[in-house]
Amino acid sequence: MLPIAIISVLSYLVGSIPTAIIVARVMRGIDIRQHGSGNAGGTNVIRVLGWKAGVFVILCDMAKGLFATMVISRLMFGALLFENTTPFDDYVVVQIIAGCAAMLGHIWTLFAGFKGGKGIATAGGMLIGIAPVEVAVSLGVFLVVFLISHYVSLGSLSAASTFPLTMFLRENLFMAHIPSYNTLIWFSVAISLLVIYTHRANIQRLLKGTENRVSRIPLLHRS
Repeated sequence: MLPIAIISVLSYLVGSIPTAIIVARVMRGIDIRQHGSGNAGGTNVIRVLGWKAGVFVILCDMAKGLFATMVISRLMFGALLFENTTPFDDYVVVQIIAGCAAMLGHIWTLFAGFKGGKGIATAGGMLIGIAPVEVAVSLGVFLVVFLISHYVSLGSLSAASTFPLTMFLRENLFMAHIPSYNTLIWFSVAISLLVIYTHRANIQRLLKGTENRVSRIPLLHRS
């Protein structure tokens, strides 16, 4: 049995793998943080290196959150080393801790001067293992907003806001009876606020009309 502290550290290290920086170094020999928006995330990779590299980075970043939530969390067996006063069962508590550690590792990566991406892809991977229905709805909202506006940041912000809203509506309007809803709703709000916080510079640019747009979507404009 691994202590929860080691689970957290392992998840943080996995989340800290700077996928965007590695891909940019291998493909172009550049530091992605010195190009485009300066962000070490999939969106900026799409902008600088193209959609194929960007989608690969996004999938890898999602995999980090999913791996921490679904694999690393399972390295801990038995009871927690602290009293679980939440409505979650012990394993879900470990999943949340591991997933959040991976997300923090992505945002403040140990391997790149604590300057990583904005965390939405890693958060998405974590949440797939915890609330897949809400993730699916949020992904749909992201795609609709992005395809209409061509702003990845606006799509990400819309998806982040949709996640807790979807959970709230499912429980209270559609009577889905989500297990541990009373705690999970606050967790989803916290994750949403963290994603919005990491996009604060994008929000300012959106308000000023200076945010970068993906003016051409290759999948929709094949020659």
